[in-house]
Amino acid sequence: MPEGGVVVEVCRVWYNMVMQNKELIKNVNIQQLAEEGKRVYEEVKHKYEPQDNGKFLAIDVDTKNTYVGETSSEAVEAAREAHPDKVFYVVKIGFSASEVLAELVAGT
Repeated sequence: MPEGGVVVEVCRVWYNMVMQNKELIKNVNIQQLAEEGKRVYEEVKHKYEPQDNGKFLAIDVDTKNTYVGETSSEAVEAAREAHPDKVFYVVKIGFSASEVLAELVAGT
């Protein structure tokens, strides 16, 4: 396939993935997902802290299955391989939400 064709195919796949994610998110109660995700994380965090601090954990709140990644994208990709039609709660292991927001604001 010519290089331009590869780029078009990658863009098509990416567009379809974005549109699918939009539809999934529309059908999820985000508040409930956040509350359940936080509760599940509190139950399982002893398995990940402190050795995985700084990594990301994607949590399937229905099954309580967890997926670790170096980045949030890696964690979600691993989770989506197992459950492509779900939305996941994602947390940075060993960090509070305020610490993560502070990092984002500081640009680190």
